[in-house]
Amino acid sequence: MSDRVPASADPSARLRVYPVLTPAQCDRIRAFASEDALHAGDVLFERGGRRADLFVLLEGAIGIFHGDLAGGATETPVTVHRAGQFTGELDHVSFRALLVSARVLEPGRVLRVASGDVARLMSAEPEIGEILMRAFILRRMDFLHAGAAGITLIGPASHPDLLRLERFALRNGYPLRLVDTLGAPEAPAVLEGLGLGPADLPAVVLPGGDILRNPATPELADRLGLTEASDPLRVWDVVVVGAGPAGLATATYAASEGLSCLVIEALAPGGQAGTSSRIENYLGFPTGISGQALAARAQVQAQKFGARIAVSRAVTGVNCSCHPFRVTLEDGQDLLAATLVIASGARYRRLALSGCAAFEGSGIHYAATAMEAALCAGSDAVIVGGGNSAGQAAVYLSRRSRHVHVLVRGAGLAATMSDYLVTRIRLSPDITLHPYSEVVALTGPDRLRQVTWRDIRSGAETRVEAGNLFTMIGAEPNTAWLEGCLPLDDSGFVLTGAAAGAASPYATACPGIYAVGDVRSGSVKRVAASVGEGSAVVQELHRFLATV
Repeated sequence: MSDRVPASADPSARLRVYPVLTPAQCDRIRAFASEDALHAGDVLFERGGRRADLFVLLEGAIGIFHGDLAGGATETPVTVHRAGQFTGELDHVSFRALLVSARVLEPGRVLRVASGDVARLMSAEPEIGEILMRAFILRRMDFLHAGAAGITLIGPASHPDLLRLERFALRNGYPLRLVDTLGAPEAPAVLEGLGLGPADLPAVVLPGGDILRNPATPELADRLGLTEASDPLRVWDVVVVGAGPAGLATATYAASEGLSCLVIEALAPGGQAGTSSRIENYLGFPTGISGQALAARAQVQAQKFGARIAVSRAVTGVNCSCHPFRVTLEDGQDLLAATLVIASGARYRRLALSGCAAFEGSGIHYAATAMEAALCAGSDAVIVGGGNSAGQAAVYLSRRSRHVHVLVRGAGLAATMSDYLVTRIRLSPDITLHPYSEVVALTGPDRLRQVTWRDIRSGAETRVEAGNLFTMIGAEPNTAWLEGCLPLDDSGFVLTGAAAGAASPYATACPGIYAVGDVRSGSVKRVAASVGEGSAVVQELHRFLATV
C-alpha cells in the first residue's frame, strides 16, 4: 500500500496534514501514555466505533482505511503512519462515530494515549495540542473535499428531500458524494447495481453498504453516529439549548472553566449565522469567513475543552418548577441541568403568501450557502429582505446566478444594511435592487419556476423566470418549547434582566435559567454580540452553582 494524502500531493501540505513529531515531543507525550508493542494485523480501532485512543508511532507502520463509497467490504487506503506520526481526526474530540479504521501493517512500538486523556494532553501541552488539533481539522477537510470516508446520496440534485439530507450532512461536517440521477453519467449503472428505482429516491448509501430510502433526519443522524445517548441520571452543570454563536461561546467558556456542559442542537451547529455565505465584519477575520466555517471552528473549540454537542434532537419542553431542571427532547429523552442557558436563536419568517408552502424545499430557501448557489447557476435568483444576511446572499449568489433581484418594502437599504454591502450591491451589474416591492405570486407547478412582485406605490407587477427565492425577512424566536415556563415579550423573545425582575442582564425570571443571543428580548442581532453574551453569562453560571 502506498502512503498517500487524499486531497493534496504537495509535500509541504502533506506535512501539515500528517506532521512528524520530534523525539522531544514524543517524550513529553509519555507522561500521558503507555508504551505498547504493535503486532502486524492488529486492529487498533474500527470505523463506526467511538472514543478511539490516540496512537503515536515510535516504530513500525499503521495503515488508515475507509470503506468503498458505493458500499461493500472493500477497504480503501487513506494513508500510512510511520515513526513520529499519530492517528486520529476530529472524531477524537467530538465523540462521534469514527470515519476510518486503523490496522498495524508492520510490527513496532507505539505511545497509546487513552481517549479520556487526549483532552488533558492537549491542555497540558499546548504546543503539541496545536499540532494535533490542526492535523485533525485538515484531515477532516481532506475527507470533505474528496467526498471520502462518507456517504453516497443518490437522487435528483434539486429534490427537496435530497437537499434536506445534503444540507444536514454538510452542515455537520460529514463527507458525502452526490450522484445526481438526472445528470451524472454513472447514475443508471449505480441505480441498477444497488437495485434502486424512482420510488426509492433519494437514497443514502451508508459506508457499510446499507441503504436508507429517504430517511428522516434523526434516523440519518443516528445511523451516521452523529447522536450520542446521555445518562438520564447525570446532572450537567450547564445545558445549553442551541448551538449558534451564543450557545457555542457559552459552551467553550463553560467547559474551559471546568463545568460539565451539554449543548442540544436540532439541526447543525451555527444557527442562523451558520447559513451566512460570508461574514466580513466579524472581529479578527479581515478577509471574511463563511458562517459555516466560523461555526465549525467554534464547535471544535468547545469540544476541545470537553463540551458535548448532541445533534438532531430538538428540545420540546422544560420543567422549570423543579431543580435540577428537566429538559425533554423530541425522542422522549430527559436531561437534567443544574443551570440552563437558552440560546435557541431565531429563524427567518416565512412569506405570508398563499401557496408558499408548496415550494418549501423546492425553490424557497432560508440560507445562501454553496449548495444553494449551485442550484442558481445560469438562472435568476430573487432575495426578499434588506438586512446584512440578505446583502451577503446577494453578493455571493451574483457569482453563480445569471442575475440577482433584491426586493425590499422600503425606499432602500441604508437603514438596515452595513454600508460596505450597500456599496457592493449598488456597484454590481449583476444585482438589481427593487425598492417598495413585495412578492405577490409564486408559480410552478412541480417546483418554483416564476416569481412575481408588485410595486406598492404604482401597483405595477414584474414577473421573472426564477427557480430560487431566498427569504430573509425578520426573525421569529425559537421559544415554543418554553411555553408555561418563562415570561416572553409580545414577539415571543425571552425577557431577561430588569424586564424579568432579575438583577443580571442575562438572567430570566427563573433563577438558574439564562438567555443569550438572538433569542433574548432586546439583544443586538449580531454574531459578535451573541458571542459576547455567551462568554459573559458563564460568570453568572458560576455564581448560581456556588449557591446550590
